Amino acid sequence: MEESLRFYQYSPLALAYIGDSIYDLKIKSYVVDKTNMQVEKYHAIVSKVVCARYQADFADRFMDSFTETEMDVFKRGRNAEVHTKAKNASMAEYKKATGFEAVLGYLYMTKNYERLDEIVGMVIQDAGL
Repeated sequence: MEESLRFYQYSPLALAYIGDSIYDLKIKSYVVDKTNMQVEKYHAIVSKVVCARYQADFADRFMDSFTETEMDVFKRGRNAEVHTKAKNASMAEYKKATGFEAVLGYLYMTKNYERLDEIVGMVIQDAGL
C-alpha cells in the first residue's frame, strides 16, 4: 500500500496519540543531549515546547511547509471530535495541537523519519533550544 494512503487506516486521534509521545521524546532527548542540568530545569524548558499552546502556534506559523498529505492529516486531526482539552489552552489551540501531533504520528507510522526529524528540527530552531 502506498505510504501516503496508509494513514487512512489509523484514526486521526491514534496518530495524535503516537505523535504526542514521539514529539515529547524527541524534544526531551535533544534538550538532555545538549545540556546538563537538574530534572526540574529540563522540565521547565521542555514544557514550554510540548504544550498545546506552543504546538498550535507553531502549526499556524509553519503549516505552509506541510506537504499536501501532511496538511490532510493535520486537518483530520484538528477536526477530530475530542472530549477533553489541555488545562492551559483553548479548545481551538488544543485542536490545532492535536492536528500537529497527528502529522508527527503519521510521519512516524509511515517511517518517514527524515521528514519527522526535519519538522522537529524546525521546532527546536523556532523555540531557540
